[in-house]
Amino acid sequence: MSTIDLKQFMDITPEIEEAVRTGKPVVALESTILSHGMPYPENLGFAREVEKIIRAEGAVPATMAIIDGRLKAGLTEEELVRMCEAKGVLKVSRRDLPIVAAKKLTGATTVATTMILANLAGVHVFATGGIGGVHRGGEDSMDISADLQELAHTPVAVVCAGAKMILDIGRTLEYLETMGVPVLGLDTDDFPAFYCRKSGFGVDYNAKTPADVAAIAKAKWDMGLGGGLLIGNPVPEAYAMDFDAMSATIDRALAMAEEAGVKGKNITPFLLAHIVELTGGDSLKTNIQLAFNNARAAARIAVELAKL
Repeated sequence: MSTIDLKQFMDITPEIEEAVRTGKPVVALESTILSHGMPYPENLGFAREVEKIIRAEGAVPATMAIIDGRLKAGLTEEELVRMCEAKGVLKVSRRDLPIVAAKKLTGATTVATTMILANLAGVHVFATGGIGGVHRGGEDSMDISADLQELAHTPVAVVCAGAKMILDIGRTLEYLETMGVPVLGLDTDDFPAFYCRKSGFGVDYNAKTPADVAAIAKAKWDMGLGGGLLIGNPVPEAYAMDFDAMSATIDRALAMAEEAGVKGKNITPFLLAHIVELTGGDSLKTNIQLAFNNARAAARIAVELAKL
């Protein structure tokens, strides 16, 4: 990818360009959570708060998006508002990227696309909510998120609260193992399950501190081992939800999706919206808090990585 003419496709804000050039810590952020995960104007307040958290830890936030066909690393205030208003904003994964760029469309970046844009901009730490993975029944449907392939190939450390609970977490972890992606827990032996602190599955290694994570990432990339790392950062105890209660809620939401015939890329937003409804808004509060927590952890990891 390094041979491409970046300026032909991408706009990087001067602050982010300068930070990358001088080796300062930068944290990438996705835009799907803004355009497709929250209502306006709550999403705008959320976006500003996440940026504030990252800056407070000494790192520079870099929200990724595609606007009128231009790949963006960092958004102006006007662009951020446009992404949050979400009028005509598509949800863009790797396969959609050339179409959206060529047709000069506007799109929000998923985990996979945020990783691509971050890597192009020279940013190697990314904070998200939860990653996509192998969907339940994926062994028959082959419904597997592009996030997993991106983790296998793109050198970005992704901080998340685990895989979304609507997925088959065991198969998701098996897939990551096959693809050679290290799955670390940030001061946990358990892989978190998004709304819940534990999924019942373990991590490859319990990295006790952000400095541990940074050292492992540097060792991986210095050895020429391609691809990324996944860091599971459990939701803070005060906001964690009960595993059994959430499992029952998700089963109900899955049944609703089946009844409505919802499939493919539409299933995740459908399920997450219905889970918010079924939990009386509690799942959204947890989602917001885990995203803040991940931004904080990612900034600390970026700061440690910059020291190395």
